[in-house]
Amino acid sequence: MKEACGVFGVYAPGRAVAQLTFDGIYALQHRGQESAGMAVSDGETITVVKDMGLVTAVFDERTLSSLPGHLAIGHTRYSTHGSSDWAAAQPVYRPVGRSGFALGHNGNLTNTTELAERAGMLPGMVGTDSDAVAELVAREYPLDSPDPDAVAVDDLRDALRVVLPGVKGAFSFVLLDANHLYGVRDPQGFRPLCLGRLGPVDRPEGWVLASESPALDVIGAAFVRELEPGELVVIDETGVHSEQLYPPEQVEPHLCIFEFVYFARPDSKLYGREVHGTRRRMGELLAEQAPVDADLVMGVPDSGVPAAEGYARQSGIPYGQGLVKNRYIGRTFIDPDQQARMNAVRRKLNPLRDNIAGKRLIVVDDSIVRGTTTQAIVGMLRDSGAAEVHLRISSPPFQWPCFYGIDTPNRDELLAATKSLPEIERFLGVDSLAYITIENLKAAIDTPGAGFCDACLTGRYPVPVPVFINRTSGPEEAPHGAPPVVALQAALPGV
Repeated sequence: MKEACGVFGVYAPGRAVAQLTFDGIYALQHRGQESAGMAVSDGETITVVKDMGLVTAVFDERTLSSLPGHLAIGHTRYSTHGSSDWAAAQPVYRPVGRSGFALGHNGNLTNTTELAERAGMLPGMVGTDSDAVAELVAREYPLDSPDPDAVAVDDLRDALRVVLPGVKGAFSFVLLDANHLYGVRDPQGFRPLCLGRLGPVDRPEGWVLASESPALDVIGAAFVRELEPGELVVIDETGVHSEQLYPPEQVEPHLCIFEFVYFARPDSKLYGREVHGTRRRMGELLAEQAPVDADLVMGVPDSGVPAAEGYARQSGIPYGQGLVKNRYIGRTFIDPDQQARMNAVRRKLNPLRDNIAGKRLIVVDDSIVRGTTTQAIVGMLRDSGAAEVHLRISSPPFQWPCFYGIDTPNRDELLAATKSLPEIERFLGVDSLAYITIENLKAAIDTPGAGFCDACLTGRYPVPVPVFINRTSGPEEAPHGAPPVVALQAALPGV
């Protein structure tokens, strides 16, 4: 799986907001490594800078110093569908009204075709689902009126109130116009978005929006709270203003459960819980659920490590390192050729042979998707002399594609959707394999009453989804308990 995108926004008059945004999206680099960008407003002009590559490749001190202003938004992108080029990089900008507006999106929409048609966009004009939303907002945005008595309005609030109720799927948006910063989550809250404060409580110096709380920490902002599903916040010189865009019956929290398993940084706070502690607890419960005699517990870097620590502590089996990760390699674009996949794994991970040779290993990882990377890791451990390899996974079997902002392959390429447990063990070359149960996963997160999206594990989709041709081997019925799927559509580009 590949990460979702990261979004960031800051309103801080008198501060170097471009530098703050750089630091913020740098802290969110793990959520997207294809492109990076920011939009900065000085109250009169909005300047957008974006390009392909990592944050440090797109921005330098000279670029940042040329972006004066008092508010900004930033974005790191990983595309789950469609093109990966400059035109698809974000923020998206529309030159309407007095200064225009810019938009950054984390998520994936399920009714892009409908939105594009409403916006009057031809199929070839739709670069991403974010483009479709931006076009609709631009059409509702108050344009310069020829009527001399017309009241000038320069914020997006009214346009968002009109457009967003018709947008389906997963979205956490940050937007800005000349003098306002906006943040909004979809009514299911699939993707995270939090609010932070610069300065003391009684004299705030600015406000921050971010996909994850570490982006607040890095710029010295205090965590205030997570935005509620369906909530719109508008930030300007008078402070933070909040409203709920949806009626109560449409608001039902479904935060992506894989934010806890894999996507979020371990130092992030979600639902009031620090992610690292929940991952460690996953390992503890996995040790109770699936014990095995062994000499060493090791984690697959990085997201498998906390669960491995928990497994070792609960089982009493020593914890140790078995793999070293190359910290300087970017996201690897893996060739479909099996040998190329093996080479890519070897570039990223290298075994500690003295720790492995002759040992019965418990190897803890966060998930198995296609299984090719896991197969390569097991082969590496076998080549290094491991006597036994027992694989323990801190998520249930990944059996269904995601339509809400995670890059997953066709269902017929998902290992757990096509093979039984013994078949998977043979395919991977392990002595035993166990996945944590969905009940233990939720017990580890320990947020009673909190809602999760676990569609990739259960097939129960909270929002009706198209049966995308490129996500299945053919049209199929929704699984039991899932809402009815809509008509078959070709996949459109997304974020």
